[in-house]
Amino acid sequence: MTTQKRIAVVTGSNRGLGYSISRQLSQIGNRVILTSRNETDGLAAKQQLTSEGLDVDYHTLDVTNDGSVQQFTEWLRETYGKVDILVNNAGVNPTTKPEESSLLTVQLETMRSTFETNVLAVLRISQALIPLMKVQNYGRIVNISTEMASLVSVPTDYYPLAPSYRLSKVGVNGLTVLLAKELQGTNILVNAYSPGWMKTDMGGDDAPFTAEEGAETAVYLATLPDGGTQGLFFAEMRKFGGPIQLQW
Repeated sequence: MTTQKRIAVVTGSNRGLGYSISRQLSQIGNRVILTSRNETDGLAAKQQLTSEGLDVDYHTLDVTNDGSVQQFTEWLRETYGKVDILVNNAGVNPTTKPEESSLLTVQLETMRSTFETNVLAVLRISQALIPLMKVQNYGRIVNISTEMASLVSVPTDYYPLAPSYRLSKVGVNGLTVLLAKELQGTNILVNAYSPGWMKTDMGGDDAPFTAEEGAETAVYLATLPDGGTQGLFFAEMRKFGGPIQLQW
């Protein structure tokens, strides 16, 4: 199967921020590949977006599993022959665990599993899909981070310590910079952004903004023109009315 549309992969896109990013990318003319570990949830998300007249497809994907990523990559190669956009949205946030309030009490197993999902899985899927971008020398990779990962602001910010989540997102930021450096001279652009505090399962009902608002910066970075920004860290656009770079 071939298509002239951009092919966009959004990890963890059956709900919340990933779902909103998928909807918005599809609304502007991309074919979006929804992914999730749970097939029932993923197919339900596909059905909902399809009912809105949007062009989406679905495949199961566990970004922490080598076999799942390999199977997904082969399916993409055989079905579409390319990938244009990758939004690394899938992630975990264990901050509600009491021990996550301090580095002195955080469980190493929690830290390890958080890094596996939030950092190593981003590298795993990026390694798998970048070759499909290189085929046509076009790609846009968007890594979901958080302002809590800005080392410059840590001493004065008001966020909870949340060591597992914070340090994993510091890892995402580092991965973003290194990957962008390695891809210099190509038309594959890699950037990270903070979607802010949103009304999602992770963010809770007290959050001030919606997932649709949190998705805006992802869509902006996923559709950058050739020669666009590379290896930078952005705040959510709703906060400033446009793309604003954060300090690492």
